Amino acid sequence: QVQLVESGGGLVQAGGSLRLSCAASGRTFSRNTMAWFRQAPGKEREFVAAITWSGNAYTSDLVKARFTISRDNVKNTIYLQMNSLKPEDAAVYYCAATNKGFSVNSPFYDYWGQGTQVTVSS
Repeated sequence: QVQLVESGGGLVQAGGSLRLSCAASGRTFSRNTMAWFRQAPGKEREFVAAITWSGNAYTSDLVKARFTISRDNVKNTIYLQMNSLKPEDAAVYYCAATNKGFSVNSPFYDYWGQGTQVTVSS
């Protein structure tokens, strides 16, 4: 089992920045691919970014120029630095983990956090 706890969400004005964190505990963290997904009201959950255990990062084209994913295997934590936020970035952001490799599809991931709300005012 892997337990994931997100933090860092909140209310920010358009153009502002937030850094989300996801702390993992349980099974060996360093061998997991960790990912961020988001889900806005009435919309499907969508891939944002992922980072493999070796540090290879993948970011959605929608946010690639503004968001950066990173991980600290000593702290068992991943981060999502979000800059130049737009109202359309508002959503619940979820952290996910799997040891099966990489995918942009949410069902591929085995473990999920509870989510953290990001609200962007225009």
